[in-house]
Amino acid sequence: MITVKNLHKGFNGVPILKGISTTFEQGKTNLIIGQSGSGKTVFLKSLLGLHTPEEGTISFHDKVYGDLSKSKKRKLRVKIGMLFQGGALFDSMTVEENVLFPMEMFSQMSDSEKRDRANEVIKRVALINSNHKFPSEISGGMQKRVAIARAIVMNPKYLFCDEPNSGLDPQTSILIDNLILEITQEYNITTVINSHDMNSVMEIGQNIVFLKNGLKEWEGTNQDIFRTDNKAVTDFVYSSNLMKKVRTMYLEGN
Repeated sequence: MITVKNLHKGFNGVPILKGISTTFEQGKTNLIIGQSGSGKTVFLKSLLGLHTPEEGTISFHDKVYGDLSKSKKRKLRVKIGMLFQGGALFDSMTVEENVLFPMEMFSQMSDSEKRDRANEVIKRVALINSNHKFPSEISGGMQKRVAIARAIVMNPKYLFCDEPNSGLDPQTSILIDNLILEITQEYNITTVINSHDMNSVMEIGQNIVFLKNGLKEWEGTNQDIFRTDNKAVTDFVYSSNLMKKVRTMYLEGN
């Protein structure tokens, strides 16, 4: 669980985050959504410790990040998995080498144990027989699955995903969404996803934080979002005619 209280962050005197408070629950897919310029990227980077807030706290299981010593922050970072936009795989490394990379950096396991663990997560994301292929030799969806395997290979307690469906076709996006949801529940991870994909919101939005102009405008589940009368949310989520029809059908059926 990650708890955020009264978070403020700005640059050059311009406020970006203006007192955000929320809780990202363990074992659930928590989505951050909002228009460009809403503050969601700054929010995600603040959660990762890449930005230091001027005010407020971020707590990982009741431990305030800002109060931790450097050594304890390093230990916490090992418990964090990161799925970057675009995957961010090393082109010169094979699938297996990409997945092994975090363990080579941070794990004290033997070489055979590292390889066994890498193969375990490669199998978990359904990439059997791809170990010795390079990123250029596999599809974009497969590359994203390699990135997920790399993100979970250290058994993280927290998983952060930045636009995980960027550049993927709709069908592959659904597969990646479902894989992230399954892994979140299977490993009981606190997963935080920065997304603009409304399909992801509707499919796996177990907890959704909607930002507008640096403020938390709304929070709820993917079921709540159908029923909300918050105009900022409905304007954002139902900007397309298709999404408007989906909402109408949902409300008529309930």
